[in-house]
Amino acid sequence: MIKRSTGIFIISVFVIGFSSKGFAQVYQNDFLSIGIGARSQGMAGSVLSSSSDVFSTYWNPAALTRIKEPLQVGAMHAEWFSGVSKHDYLGIAKSLDTLNKSFLGVSVIRNGIDNIPNTLDLYDPDGTINRDNISEFSYASYAIFVSYARALKNPNWRVGANAKVLFQQAGPFGKAFGIGIDLSLLYQKNGFMFAVMGRDITTTYNRWTYSFTEEQKQVLLNTGNEVNLASTEITRPSLLPAVGYQWNFGKYSVLADMMARMTFDGQRNVLVSSKAINIDPALGIELGYNRAVYIRAGVGNFQKVKDIIEPTKQSLTLRPSFGIGLRFGRLEIDYALSNVGQSSNNRYSHIFSAILSFGGKKVSDRNDI
Repeated sequence: MIKRSTGIFIISVFVIGFSSKGFAQVYQNDFLSIGIGARSQGMAGSVLSSSSDVFSTYWNPAALTRIKEPLQVGAMHAEWFSGVSKHDYLGIAKSLDTLNKSFLGVSVIRNGIDNIPNTLDLYDPDGTINRDNISEFSYASYAIFVSYARALKNPNWRVGANAKVLFQQAGPFGKAFGIGIDLSLLYQKNGFMFAVMGRDITTTYNRWTYSFTEEQKQVLLNTGNEVNLASTEITRPSLLPAVGYQWNFGKYSVLADMMARMTFDGQRNVLVSSKAINIDPALGIELGYNRAVYIRAGVGNFQKVKDIIEPTKQSLTLRPSFGIGLRFGRLEIDYALSNVGQSSNNRYSHIFSAILSFGGKKVSDRNDI
């Protein structure tokens, strides 16, 4: 049976994590850094320059103009910690003209933990334990993307933008709203690809409000927690440059994509780390056969880890990932084995995603540029 202290601890994490007023947290809205799509997860997230499907609404909206069909729908599901945490995506991209030079996309991301026990009301007023008072709630983060992409007069250049609305819900105790804007640029010629993505370019603000009964406030205060009724979180701009190249050999293809996530909101535990700028690189490779079968691998999330026995010593760790992709006409199914968390200590997870195309000609190679 769940102990009262367990529920109070989980709720306290929410209260402490969001009690600060108006300062920039390094990992704010970090659920948006996990990534979307099994193809990208199989390549360690290094798909910014090579993305060419509905999942571009997240990775690089300018790449929506690479979609060969007038309409695409995509979905993804991932979970880890034995299913405790779930990460889902659903998106749609629609061409706005007959030549597929401009696209509009709408997508939703949900990251949440469900069935969290609420034991704040475990005790009745007379001090007796009443397990019937235990309820459950969810802590979930949502992001709604509205994406627009267009090929410029020079067809080698494409531009894109995201307007995103963020919503977070901590059961009945707190909720937050935020808005942000992303911009992207894509250049491609022959097999060469270059992209740059600016996330949260205007700085994204999340405004939290909290709601506790007087009895719940007293329980939190008695357990050493500060109770605030409102707070603001700030997500600073980040820059993601990427470069890729694809070689075609008859029925075979080889694609390499390299990207770097550059942040400026305080020192992080990444490969290049400083208070001014942090650089977190990733590299992905995709081998294709007959435009129907794909094998993928990637490496990223480089971190410096202290030795448990000798803390003065450090070692460099990284996160490898693997994946496969299959195409059946207009249906694409992708699978990846990857650590979807940001810590190298998390367990690996199975990730699945699918894309269904409608209209247009027969599906051509997603990376045939």
